[in-house]
Amino acid sequence: MAADPFRIRDHVADFDEIVGDIRACSLATRRTVAMEANIAYGAGFGETLDIFLPNSAGSDMPIHMFIHGGYWRMFSKEDYSCVAETITGAGAVAAIVDYSLMPIARMDALVGQVLKAKAFLLANADRFGATSRRLSVSGHSAGAHLATFLFHRSPAPSGVVAAFLLGGIYDLEPLQTSFLQDEIALSDEEVRRFTPMRHEHDPATRVAVMTGEQETDPFKIQANAFRDILAAQGLDVRASQVADGNHMSTVRDLAVAGTPMAAALRAFIATSGAS
Repeated sequence: MAADPFRIRDHVADFDEIVGDIRACSLATRRTVAMEANIAYGAGFGETLDIFLPNSAGSDMPIHMFIHGGYWRMFSKEDYSCVAETITGAGAVAAIVDYSLMPIARMDALVGQVLKAKAFLLANADRFGATSRRLSVSGHSAGAHLATFLFHRSPAPSGVVAAFLLGGIYDLEPLQTSFLQDEIALSDEEVRRFTPMRHEHDPATRVAVMTGEQETDPFKIQANAFRDILAAQGLDVRASQVADGNHMSTVRDLAVAGTPMAAALRAFIATSGAS
């Protein structure tokens, strides 16, 4: 039987080591970078985010929202605090977001939560020395999927100037025949409503769609197809592959200074100012 292309552990030999590195780096970030933890962006259980501030905090700074992956059913914002190192290093305020996990929560709840988090940041950017005119977002894997709902065409404007999507899932239907179906039980209705390829997106949002060179075929195919859809909708979109990168090394390297991934995110944030 062919290996399930969506079971990441089967395709990344050092999966546990990489997750351990990410968590250790995140703990160090929480100890060394100025932060405000567990800020409520909504009234529901777990609807919180962490804010990290650059060393030279001021006013009218960019603000960048990161959404973690884990196939919608694992990990937390604390596991991915490390990404704030790169975000704050680019001179932006970092917002690392939590959301409820499947299967207890369903996809509509998760999408609603990241939309609440975006609305909170737009309304409260000045509280953190940032400006709502310079909000960009990023996400990894399931987080990239959720991030796409933050820059829909309607309601307009979306308020997101740029989106950095890494190792994302943009068509949910293939997951119904993967190992994940036993864990999150995607319904046909969820596939129909929450497949990004079926939605219209804000042409004012600039998008980077990235995958690792060593990703399995579905991730590469979906990334290219989603790029083409966004381009047809009038968005400024670029797709690229990370040399030698796999599904987990790419997100780990977002936080590792000197890596192409960290450099790419820093440059992306630096060029995501208001027009």
